[in-house]
Amino acid sequence: MFRFIPFAKRKPLVAVIRLSGTIAASGGGARLNDAALAPMIERAFRRGKPRAVALVINSPGGSPVQSALIAARVRRLATETGVPVHAFVEDVAASGGYWLATSADHIWIDTCSIIGSIGVISAGFGFHDLLARNGIERRVYAAGTSKSMLDPFRPENPEDVTRLRALQDQIHAAFVEQVQSRRGAALNTETDLFNGNIWVGQGGVDMGLADGIGHLVPKMKATFGDAVRFSVYGQRRPFFQRITGQAMSDAMASVEDRALWASVGL
Repeated sequence: MFRFIPFAKRKPLVAVIRLSGTIAASGGGARLNDAALAPMIERAFRRGKPRAVALVINSPGGSPVQSALIAARVRRLATETGVPVHAFVEDVAASGGYWLATSADHIWIDTCSIIGSIGVISAGFGFHDLLARNGIERRVYAAGTSKSMLDPFRPENPEDVTRLRALQDQIHAAFVEQVQSRRGAALNTETDLFNGNIWVGQGGVDMGLADGIGHLVPKMKATFGDAVRFSVYGQRRPFFQRITGQAMSDAMASVEDRALWASVGL
């Protein structure tokens, strides 16, 4: 209503973006990716002239590329609009989830929040013994010596493992650069922060991975006054998707998601 009163003083607005779930380019369930989040993030920064954008994060990670794309979008919009960004971690911001948190100017966590896990992981299974015991012959025809790299139905090849680790090192280096460029001098240089370890609450603050213990509403009221307003943005699945389709896809995604949450003890 205030927009129709020319000289009325507006109460400060904080746009709240909820980022909850694993990070993946596609799939069912609660998945975060740049394509799906882009319209929501754009609206949050531009609608109603917010005084700040608050990211409420609860994610065990996932795709490093999608993490980087989402974080880059947040930083671009923060620069274009001049709007500061605060991240509020709920249960966990680990791995790619922490990458998202680093897109904020300030990171606030709960005393029980889990943060960190700055590393890269790849996991799978080997089925070649199972096939041999059951008399099953694996036949693969490929052009290119690396085309069947890490085939789970063949014995592990040391050369494949070496190549995989080289790729992981490149991704890990990009992750480390993101954290260092965003957290800068706040980081504890006496501790190896980039070995995949995780910290809880004040431990994460002591490492410089977060700025302090704080929750969304009281922190924003302390910053902008008790009259601050909140506009909440969150992902919504299309109605047709929610009542039909994707049962099998959602089930498979749930298994993958469960493994990611379990990796941080949740």
